[in-house]
Amino acid sequence: MLETIEVSRVKRFAANTVGRDFAVGDIHGHFTRLQAALDAIGFDPTVDRLFSVGDLVDRGPESLDVDEWILRKPWFHAVRGNHEQMTIDSHAAGRTSDQCGMHFINGGAWFYGLSSIEQDCYASILQELPLVIEVETAQGLIGIVHADVPRGSWGEMLKALAGQTAEAEHTAAMLQWSRKRITDENHGGVAGVRAVIVGHTPLPFAVTLGNVYHIDTAGWVPDRGYFTLLNLATLD
Repeated sequence: MLETIEVSRVKRFAANTVGRDFAVGDIHGHFTRLQAALDAIGFDPTVDRLFSVGDLVDRGPESLDVDEWILRKPWFHAVRGNHEQMTIDSHAAGRTSDQCGMHFINGGAWFYGLSSIEQDCYASILQELPLVIEVETAQGLIGIVHADVPRGSWGEMLKALAGQTAEAEHTAAMLQWSRKRITDENHGGVAGVRAVIVGHTPLPFAVTLGNVYHIDTAGWVPDRGYFTLLNLATLD
C-alpha cells in the first residue's frame, strides 16, 4: 500500500532491537529544554531513538537549531507539523503575503530575519519531513502524526492520503490541523494500529482517547509546561 504514497508523506521504521524508542510532544524552538528532559531519562543516542509529533519551530528562541536536530542527529525523527507547514507555505507565497503575516504572529518571526538563501534552506529541510511516521514495536505498529487521524482506521487514512487528489490534500491538512478528536472527547480510537501518538493541542497532562495518545504538555512554555516522553514499547 505504501508504494502508492509519496515518499515525503509516510516514513516507516523497523523495530528497535537494541535500545528504546520514545515519542515527544511539540518542541517549538526549545531544544535545550528537550535535551535536558532526555538527559533526565538517561537517553542513549547510540541505541535509543526519539520520534517527534512535529511543531519543531516557532515561538521558542532556538528555532534556528532545527537543522542541527533534523540533519545531524540520526536518532531524531519528526513528522511535519502545522508550524512547519506554515513556514513552507509562507515562504512559497512570498514575503508580502497574508500567509507570512499569519505565520509571523504565530511565532514565525525567526524565519523572516533570515536571508532569502537561508530561508530556502530551512523551507527545504522542513518540506522533507513526512506527514506520517510508522514505528514497528514488538507489541504492534505505532503511528505518529501531528494533530489527528481523520479516519476510523489507519489503513483508510493511508489510502485517503495517497496521490494528488483533493481528498489527499484534505487528509493531509487534517493530519496537521484537526483538533476534532480532543474537542469532541472522542474515545473511538483508530483501528488497524496499536496506538497513534499526536500533539498539536497543548494540555496540562497527557490524555489518552481510545488508542490515541495526546502528548503535547507544553514543554515549550517556560515555568509551566513540561515535555512528555512516551516509551513506545510500554506506552508509559
